Order: sequence, then structure tokens, then C-alpha cells
Amino acid sequence: MSVKQKINDWIETKFLIVIRKEEDFSVITSFNITKIRVGLLFALVFLTCFVLSLFLSKTLLARWFDPLYVETENMVRIHSLSETVDSLILEVEAKDQYVRNIQMVLSGETDAEEEPTEPAENQGEQQVDRSEIDLYKSSDATRQIISEFESLPLEEGGFGNLSSGTFTDNYFFPPVKGVVTSSFSPSGSHFGIDVVAGENEPVKAIADGTVIFASWTLDTGYVVGIQHSNELISIYKHNSVILKAVGDPVRGGEIVSIIGNTGEQTTGQHLHLELWYRGNPLDPREFITFD
Repeated sequence: MSVKQKINDWIETKFLIVIRKEEDFSVITSFNITKIRVGLLFALVFLTCFVLSLFLSKTLLARWFDPLYVETENMVRIHSLSETVDSLILEVEAKDQYVRNIQMVLSGETDAEEEPTEPAENQGEQQVDRSEIDLYKSSDATRQIISEFESLPLEEGGFGNLSSGTFTDNYFFPPVKGVVTSSFSPSGSHFGIDVVAGENEPVKAIADGTVIFASWTLDTGYVVGIQHSNELISIYKHNSVILKAVGDPVRGGEIVSIIGNTGEQTTGQHLHLELWYRGNPLDPREFITFD
């Protein structure tokens, strides 16, 4: 018998598969199968398992089987975080601009950017008049407010003088109960008072109003400014925590911050309170009792 004949006989050999009942060995069904059919059946099962595994590795099991899955997921997160950081940078820049505008309004001065540093040998030869330099680009509305504040008299004798019918008959809540350690002294550029109170003492709004400033400054730390009626503004400096945001309405006696010791100008835990009326500072002790 030739080799070819042997191969044909091996391929064409049929097997009878019979399925019987266990009780009486009666035939339930039977079918013929060849080695070719067995091979095709195994190939079909293998192909099905391969396709199913490939599908799962790209979907449900991608985290365990796809080496690029984690990297791709991290890239998506990095891109999302980058967009978030960009938006936060824009928001911080807008808030910094707002803070500078508020500081200019409260001080009644325009702000000039820092001049380039000259070599040491030229510093004694040329004196620059800073009053002639104004590189701060403020809006028309801001410049109008600044001009109004600059036109108001700021002499020490005029500090604290109120016209009739303003807020002299109103009741102001004490922001904290404590001891006044530094008095109101406009001549010494101290436009408020310092009140020492207990640790983590809550700071309360002196009257109803709207928060117009709530941020960090290098000199005075966390600062809250509230606009009240009758053109009165109260400012609370050196806080440890700010509990309100710009635009929040507040009621008299409502907690707006926590007393602290923040900022380069602080001398210990205390509250620095300022009252401003039409651009002029007032002595808070004329309206509020802190004992």
C-alpha cells in the first residue's frame, strides 16, 4: 500500500459516536465524524476563543492586557489637568487684577510698576520722579473712582468727621471681643486698630453688606473687605481663614473669617480692623465696643 493511500485511509476513516441511556442502553442519537471534521471543529473553537480574547483585551480587560492603556489614560488625565491649570491661572490673574484695583481704590493712589534696576554707578547720577511714571493700565471706571478719592480731603483733622444722616445712629456688631493693643493713628499710617483676642476666635461682620474683597496679600495676609450701606467699607486683616467669597451677602454679626497671624506686617495673632467712609479712614472705637 502506497503512502498516498495510507493518508487517504487515515483522513477518510469514520468514527461512530453513539449516545445511549444509562438505564437500558437504548440509543438516543448517533453521528459519524471524521478526523477532518475533528480538526475543523478544533480550528473553529480556537478561532472563536482568539477573537473573543482579542475583543476583551481591547475593552473589558484592557487595563490588564494592553500595555498602552495606562499610558493613554494618564495622557488624557494630564491633558485634563493642563486645561484646569490654564483656567486657574487665568482666574488667579483676574483676581490679582481685581485685588490691585481694590487696593488702589482704598489707598487713593495709582500704582506704578517697578522700574528696571540701574547699575550702581548710575544710581547717584540720575534721580527718577516716580510720580511722573504710571505704567498701571487701569480701566476708565477705576480711574474715575480713584480721581474721586484723590479729590477728597485726607487731612488728619478731617478723619472721622461724618455728615448728619449717615450711619452714626446705626448699631455695629463688634467683630471680636478683646483688647485694643494699637490705636487709630492716621499720622503714623495706621488707619485702623489692632484687637487681640483668643486663638481661633471667629471674626464677624460689623453690619449687613456685601463682600467686595476676599484674598491673600503679602503684607496683611488673608483680608476680607465688606461694602456696607451709606458708602461705608469695613476691612478685616491678618485672618488665618476666610469663610466668604467675593459677592457673598453677609448679615451683621455673621462670621466671615477666623482671627490669625498672617502677613509680613503682623506682630502676633490679632485682628486689624479698618473703617472707610468715602475714602476717609474712621476710628472704629468711636462706633464699636470691643470689651
